[in-house]
Amino acid sequence: MTKYVIEGGYKLSGEVTISGAKNAAVAIIPAALLVDGTCRIENIPEIRDVTLMLDLLRDIGADVRLINRNCVEINASKIRTTRADYDMARMIRASYYLIGALLGRFGSAQVALPGGCNLGDRPIDQHTKAFKLLGANVDVQNGYVFAESVGRLTAAPIYFDVVSVGATMNAMLAAVLADGTTVIENAAKEPHIVDLANFLNSMGANVSGAGTDVIKVRGVKKIEGGTYAIIPDQIEAGTYMAAVTACGGEVLIKNIIPKHLDCITAKLVEMGAEITEYDDSVLVKRTGELQKTNIKTLPYPGFPTDMQPQATVILSVANGMSLVTEGVWDSRYRYVEELRRMGARIQVDGKTAVVEGVEGLCGAPVKACDLRAGAALVIAGLAASGTTEVEDISHIERGYEHIVEKLTAIGAHIYRAEVPDDAALSKAQ
Repeated sequence: MTKYVIEGGYKLSGEVTISGAKNAAVAIIPAALLVDGTCRIENIPEIRDVTLMLDLLRDIGADVRLINRNCVEINASKIRTTRADYDMARMIRASYYLIGALLGRFGSAQVALPGGCNLGDRPIDQHTKAFKLLGANVDVQNGYVFAESVGRLTAAPIYFDVVSVGATMNAMLAAVLADGTTVIENAAKEPHIVDLANFLNSMGANVSGAGTDVIKVRGVKKIEGGTYAIIPDQIEAGTYMAAVTACGGEVLIKNIIPKHLDCITAKLVEMGAEITEYDDSVLVKRTGELQKTNIKTLPYPGFPTDMQPQATVILSVANGMSLVTEGVWDSRYRYVEELRRMGARIQVDGKTAVVEGVEGLCGAPVKACDLRAGAALVIAGLAASGTTEVEDISHIERGYEHIVEKLTAIGAHIYRAEVPDDAALSKAQ
């Protein structure tokens, strides 16, 4: 087992370069299954979720060739099965994008119900609704989603009952090769949805309206190969911005799209950060005291749910009392108990957390319970006095490329430590 050991209390300074967007990559890689030829995807982040998604494609017969650690070529012309490996698929939430891509290209998909971070009830009913409207038969049995169509899918109007990023992207994937024009209403607007649309269009699809609540997908006979570079990761950038705000110092965060960070930037400024925007970077500085504010997470362009734990860490050491309201997921406060171990004063009532700022956090052994909670605990350790040990770091490395190396480069005192698991200890004894 590996854990992070963090010596807190140091200000951050220097530069950090942001990697490709995780949430875009895990949808664009399955989208390569729709391409009739070879597609080259650049700026992929070197993270566990991407590795797992590439392994899933290899397992069903796609030719996957890594050009370097951030570039891959995929050819899906020799797919041998549309049944994804059960154990691999249930390890990652984004495996459900295989359903839309396989169904759209080959008329059949068998994919395990997805896993990923435990953030409460995360049904896929809006996904299956879209597939059925496009003419597929969909059933869930023995932990698998079975989707099948007779011939090509047929375009249809799709209205989502709730705004869902995953369902929006899956509907786009399934509709690309369908007969006619599919109109998706009440669509999500996140930057990675726009990125998926741009990828598909660069390969020859006809998708318009991405980034608004109405997306039109005009079905084409086939889409061919090409090259595409994934956008920078909005949440990774926000996480480093939050780290500087919590710890103090001055860091230039490079390879970003500032517009994607507007909602994050606004709240960090309220908390006491000074942020200067450039064309593709932001300079984050914090020298004064942290101030209270209230946050409510909402679908884009609102404050992202994936930044809620990181922001809560900052508020835990800010002056005054803040309210954090989770407007997307039912269960995103499991990390709060870990922050309490470090001295935070946070009370949770349903979807609202009351955060009473304390003078400072103290290092303690803690466990990451999901990806963004893990990132929040790292920030807490950096801002705390003393030593913090973060266990279950596999959650963190699902979504952050070389986080230890990047933090070390800007002055953080953090390293990986190997610790024997219980089985190894018993054997040694």
